[in-house]
Amino acid sequence: MMIGSILNPINSSIIAVALAPIGAALGADAAQTAWLISALYLATSIGQPLVGRLVDTYGPKRLFLAGAALTGVAGVIGTLAPNLTVLVAARVVLGFGTCAGYPAAMYLIRSEAERTGMKSPAGVLTTLAVTGQTVAVIGPTLGGLLIGLGGWRSTFAINIPLAIACLVLGWIHLPGRTAIAPSAAADGAPLPDGAPLPVGGPRPRNRLDWAGVLLFAATLVSLLLFLMDARTDRAWLIALTLLAGTGFAVRERRAADPFIDVGVFAGNIPLLATYARTFVAYTVSYSFIYGFTQWLEDGRGLSASAAGLLLLPTFAVGIVVSTLTGRKAVVRGKLVVGAVAQLVACAMLLAVGDHAAVWLLVAVAVVLGLPQGLVSLANQNALYFQADPARMGASSGLLRTFMYLGAMVASSATGAFFGRRATTSGLHGLALFMLAAAAVFLVLTLVDRSLGRIAAPQETKQAAPAR
Repeated sequence: MMIGSILNPINSSIIAVALAPIGAALGADAAQTAWLISALYLATSIGQPLVGRLVDTYGPKRLFLAGAALTGVAGVIGTLAPNLTVLVAARVVLGFGTCAGYPAAMYLIRSEAERTGMKSPAGVLTTLAVTGQTVAVIGPTLGGLLIGLGGWRSTFAINIPLAIACLVLGWIHLPGRTAIAPSAAADGAPLPDGAPLPVGGPRPRNRLDWAGVLLFAATLVSLLLFLMDARTDRAWLIALTLLAGTGFAVRERRAADPFIDVGVFAGNIPLLATYARTFVAYTVSYSFIYGFTQWLEDGRGLSASAAGLLLLPTFAVGIVVSTLTGRKAVVRGKLVVGAVAQLVACAMLLAVGDHAAVWLLVAVAVVLGLPQGLVSLANQNALYFQADPARMGASSGLLRTFMYLGAMVASSATGAFFGRRATTSGLHGLALFMLAAAAVFLVLTLVDRSLGRIAAPQETKQAAPAR
């Protein structure tokens, strides 16, 4: 589960230090290489809830293995790509291939927790979150090292051994028949506390709502196309986004077995709030990962390897914070501290100049490590309690969709503020944008009183039955 869940974050972050070398090698500017970021996020944003829905229906193993195979194929295409167009296609395939790991992991954790009688497997959830956070932050450092050793193509080739590991381990260890029963109530209300969910057989295999999938995809594609080049003469794309989004909502309310049950989500305000917090928090996080990293190379004149190493403090602090706080139930407290830390880090970026001292750059990375270790884990734990158990795969996939919507906005903002080159003035403009997003994140956290009612994680409530 851990290896499968890191495929997406490692490819999301490792590309940060590869954009400049790819652009130099293929003669592409920053606006063109930005498609390498957006292509993966678009495919992932569509694919995560889709694959999560399929995991809910067919079980995790076959989806996990299919995703691992696609990831390996994408690694081969990217390694051999002759031009930027083929590289973008490789990133699309990579986005769909890496969609299965996280929904499958959340599904299996929930299924096993119900089998063993756990109220919340806090240790496993913490490990899952820490793994994703670790890889997301260490990705630029790893990317810098790989580029130093084998050039930018090695950042694609790394997917080949990872995919093989997932295929082998998934085939051997993942259960072939694991299921979570639907909620007791038709409106999505959770089962009574302590009531175990039956496992052992697949859920009924209903037909996938392809009309809903297509409308959902149309909504995200039109939104991304606008964000990639936001101008008033392209406002028709926003109108198309709203039209497709409205059609999607109407379709899903009428479908017998919807792709995404918007009726349940509409009645689950705490879950919607978790999605909104994830969106704005990751807008800030990915703006930092992409914007700050590009500025370190263009504005500060550092090599890709050095830029990656400067993000190591973020990785170290995030790991320590997640490990120390993972089993604590103060979800709201973690989110408040994370939002405040984002505000402080964004303000610090405004003091960074062309010749900023290394200690200041390290200090910024350290402060960003606090939300890196708190926010993802807190939102993941909130979703675990808020989502309908029978749709855990789709709900957790949708969490990743909102995360990557934030990443798409961050990518577009980075391109808008930097243009052809990452300058210090562009970094300051991006920092003000991040500051506003972090403020929204803090407000969303403070007004959500439901976070205080999330039960304290408890380990095993009863002994696990022998197998």
